[in-house]
Amino acid sequence: MKEVKNSQESSLTIRTMRAMVMEVPGQPLIEKTIPLPVPSTKQVLVKIIACGVCRTDLHIMDSELSQPKLPLIPGHEIVGTVVKLGDGVKKLKIGDLVGIPWLGFACGHCKYCKREQENLCENALFTGYTMDGGYAEYTAAFEDFCFSLPAMYGNPSGAPLLCAGLIGYRSYTMTGPNADKIGLYGFGAAAHILIQVALHQGKKIYAFTRDGDVDAQKFAKELGATWAGDSTVTPPELLDASIIFAPVGSLVPKALKDLDKGGSVICGGIHMSDIPSFPYELLWEERMIRSVANLTRKDGWDFIALAAQVPVKSETTLFPLEKANEALAAVRDGQVQGAVVLVM
Repeated sequence: MKEVKNSQESSLTIRTMRAMVMEVPGQPLIEKTIPLPVPSTKQVLVKIIACGVCRTDLHIMDSELSQPKLPLIPGHEIVGTVVKLGDGVKKLKIGDLVGIPWLGFACGHCKYCKREQENLCENALFTGYTMDGGYAEYTAAFEDFCFSLPAMYGNPSGAPLLCAGLIGYRSYTMTGPNADKIGLYGFGAAAHILIQVALHQGKKIYAFTRDGDVDAQKFAKELGATWAGDSTVTPPELLDASIIFAPVGSLVPKALKDLDKGGSVICGGIHMSDIPSFPYELLWEERMIRSVANLTRKDGWDFIALAAQVPVKSETTLFPLEKANEALAAVRDGQVQGAVVLVM
């Protein structure tokens, strides 16, 4: 293993790190001092600058996503710098700025990988779920699943791009090139990033929030939304597509009702409450419902390049690492605009 040569924090002297650890689902994270990860073949050790707090982390802690690695360090919106190289690392070097997303590994040889659907890989590993993630001072990640980041994102504002941005972007690409009027249900971390991309490409955004959340509606309008209102309200015109970020199944028939002929409803979350029954007439006229399953690396490369062009700027509320439980509570309660980020 190649040791750090040009870092002030040499791996020869640093042996431990702070981390927030889930030992039992449903219980608060525990702050612990644990051994520094050792990167395996084709992995790098990354010193974490910041890690976003995602609703998926809550789904894991609430056992809505079953079978996590235990004990587990959550977190999959990681920005950091490479400080050690494992054997076989060829592209990254010490000092490189990288982002680490939810998809932590894909095998490359299963039927999904072979047809360019590595996000559905039968042997995938996921950062902060089946691999330790970013609620810590350091993490180990596979070189091929780290994204090189422009310097402008080498700070806490870059962290939300690694999941909220990527999932929003993949969902957005599924709306199709002819979708000009797009509804966003749930105006949080993903939506506040995606609206910047959509407006950059000449789209009109209609923002749907929790009932009575006038602050979120005001935030959406400040970012350029054509219209913003409660999720129960009918928008002023039929939409070409909608993306549902809120994990609320009852929004699916509502979004279909607001949709023009031939439009799509994209479910952008990894977990959603049950979808209630609805009349076929809401789906008729070639409307479509699709789900999104994390990301491919191509999504990441395309989105990061586009984000730098826009340029995308994320609104963040920062918490120190040891306040991760408070940060998760803020996400659960919808207490903040934009994204919540842990800083190390």
